[in-house]
Amino acid sequence: MFPTFHPRATVAVLLATSLAALTALTAGCGSNDDNNSSGSSTTASSSGAGAKIALLLPENKTARYENQDKPFFTAKVKELCPNCEIIYENATQDAAKQQQQAEAAITRGAKVLVLDAVDVASAGSIVNRARQAKIPVLSYGRLVANAPLDYYVSIDPFKVGQQQAQVQLEALKAAGKANPRIVMINGSPTDSNSAPYKKGAEQVYKAGGAKIVKSYDTPDWSPDKAQQEMEQTITALGKTGFDAVYVANDGMAGGAVAAMKSAGLSPNKLFVTGQDAEVTGVQRILTGEQLMTVYQPLKEIAGKSAEIAVPLAQGKPVPSGITTSKTDNGAGQVPSVLVPTLAINKDNIESTIIKDGFLKPADVCTSAYASACKDAGIQ
Repeated sequence: MFPTFHPRATVAVLLATSLAALTALTAGCGSNDDNNSSGSSTTASSSGAGAKIALLLPENKTARYENQDKPFFTAKVKELCPNCEIIYENATQDAAKQQQQAEAAITRGAKVLVLDAVDVASAGSIVNRARQAKIPVLSYGRLVANAPLDYYVSIDPFKVGQQQAQVQLEALKAAGKANPRIVMINGSPTDSNSAPYKKGAEQVYKAGGAKIVKSYDTPDWSPDKAQQEMEQTITALGKTGFDAVYVANDGMAGGAVAAMKSAGLSPNKLFVTGQDAEVTGVQRILTGEQLMTVYQPLKEIAGKSAEIAVPLAQGKPVPSGITTSKTDNGAGQVPSVLVPTLAINKDNIESTIIKDGFLKPADVCTSAYASACKDAGIQ
């Protein structure tokens, strides 16, 4: 059971909602402003009443943000509020830039911030600035710490780490590798999800008798840095000093696999994990160079966020039943939506991410992977 929501946070939500109700009466659709340094403003309609919603994403090294999160969120907002305007920015992994982007969105009249923070610790200043302006903040994907958030929409990162490690240990056991030696290439320390991913996996490894022989926290979720970490591991432990490689996401898995292949190692025998169901990650799964990935239903995550953001921007109550739990971020219990995730391997690619329309067969089954797609039943 979660504790009761902190009363100060509740009052803040009511104040933000009340003020938005007053201002929404006079707010019209903003102009289609192309002066953003790294994003753009998308207006769904040029006439009629509307409200401005700021979508602030953290980086573009991970393909999901530009290819899934942004279009899914935009489509759902347009469905719910054709006359709403989306102020979109990507901070390209620069916390200071994201601070500036948030300030600019507030100045331009955003009525709600949907914030996926570059740095969850320093992003508290963005939340506090929005609070001063009586603007509610929805923490998207990553949980901003120690700040009075209004809502949080994401996945359960601890369970994701468990899923990755469980699938990996099952494969190792099937291959006859008892008490395996694991290299861990974890996510960015500025991402609130990275530590729970790591802890969830470590719990499974401990229970399963695995030994962690190297562990890295990788700045910026950088594939290049992950490749360097894998190269360092091979130099330090040799080619036979480890049995499997846990990698927190698909982008970094690509870097780790490149290092293995460069050193003459076969990734197919090292049970590489991943996350995000990126096209390249799924293709590696089809050829055996990656064991699995974790599918975050980004369409649902983005959709739920839009269902909360639109009424907040319009000064209306958020429909009851959308949030199903509360999450402690150090400043209070934040009303939350935590969307279940799925472990993906070669056997369920077609029935999950393809069936859901997350990826299209044409995206995955290019000429180099046509035969592997056919073997996996992907049409």
